[in-house]
Amino acid sequence: MTLPTPAHASPGDRGGHGHPKPGRWDHHLKSTPDKLHWGGFPIGWAPGLTMRSGQTVRVDTLSHQGFTNPAIHPHDYFGAFGVKPKEILADGLAFWQTLPEREAAGRRYGGHVLTGPIYVDGAEPGDTLAIDILGIDTRVPYGFNNTAPTGGVMATFYPGWREGDQGLDIPADIPPGLPAGVWPDVRTHLYRTGTHRGEEVVFFSDGIIIPTRKFMGIIAVASPTGEFIGNTETEPPPATGVQNSTPPGRFGGNMDVRDLNVGTTLYLPVFQPGGQIFIGDPHSCQGDGEVSGTAVEHSLSGTFRVTLIKKVATELPWAENDDHWIMMGIHWDLDRAMRIAVEKTVDFLVTTQGLTVPKAYSFASIAVNYHNAEVVDRTQVVTGHIPKDVFKRRR
Repeated sequence: MTLPTPAHASPGDRGGHGHPKPGRWDHHLKSTPDKLHWGGFPIGWAPGLTMRSGQTVRVDTLSHQGFTNPAIHPHDYFGAFGVKPKEILADGLAFWQTLPEREAAGRRYGGHVLTGPIYVDGAEPGDTLAIDILGIDTRVPYGFNNTAPTGGVMATFYPGWREGDQGLDIPADIPPGLPAGVWPDVRTHLYRTGTHRGEEVVFFSDGIIIPTRKFMGIIAVASPTGEFIGNTETEPPPATGVQNSTPPGRFGGNMDVRDLNVGTTLYLPVFQPGGQIFIGDPHSCQGDGEVSGTAVEHSLSGTFRVTLIKKVATELPWAENDDHWIMMGIHWDLDRAMRIAVEKTVDFLVTTQGLTVPKAYSFASIAVNYHNAEVVDRTQVVTGHIPKDVFKRRR
């Protein structure tokens, strides 16, 4: 694996982290219908915008929740949870109105709503894009989480499921008088967000508040031509010819890594001219694993700096913040994802820190924390967190 070394591509070398003041970004990519894609990463689509290396971009994103069922008007869906019409995003309504046209044209590839693509001048296959996450803000004061009796890790298709396993005691039938798929506080949970003692929080219930930790579940580049990742290892390529947004892969995508928040830099390989970045699946709060199958699904806006690293190849997505380098293992099998994450950890330590392979493997066992970052999309993600502070005396 070839990686940009910290000396070459660290956030500090590109001006460091920080949230530009409102209006100080170079571009603003709004989530208007012509800049949105439904559940996939089409290659070569007209640019949502084109930017130069080192510039910043503000990207508006939409949660799929409430805006992707053609049979339920968003007013009816959100209204079932007490959301007033004035609290419903206008661009979400505009996107919902395009759903029949998208379905008729075969441009429904999956469930997520994605903003993009962003082209980066000069990006070519074999390069790397460094995406600094500078700021993330909520667009509305609420988000949703879903719980089903056999959803998330309780699903019958989950690799850990065994014959005879029972689902959770969650009612499966929708009560009369509500839109299909909606059962407030049983199958679908609306959580209000706001400020408590100067901190943005999720008001989970009386007496329970949870700090927000906002991030984009999906940051992706256009995938290699003719290469597709499915929900299972043997799934055939999609009939649409477009990579579905559900399974993550070496293009990034639906990684659902909660550490990709403000102050973190994500590195993605380039497979297509311009890189073609898609951003979506916004979350305001999630635990490692995302075990119910969803986080707090919450429309957000994010500010990013994108830097092109020429002629430096990256095999798999990885990230860093002030405290850690974060290696990722992605595979349909969680054990394999773990093995890959360890392999990438060893490779990174050998490549960038000058350790031998046995010393790097030893370090991985005694100093690196591994997390099941996302285990519910059938293609699963393990992250290995390499602490930076132990190397300070070597600098």
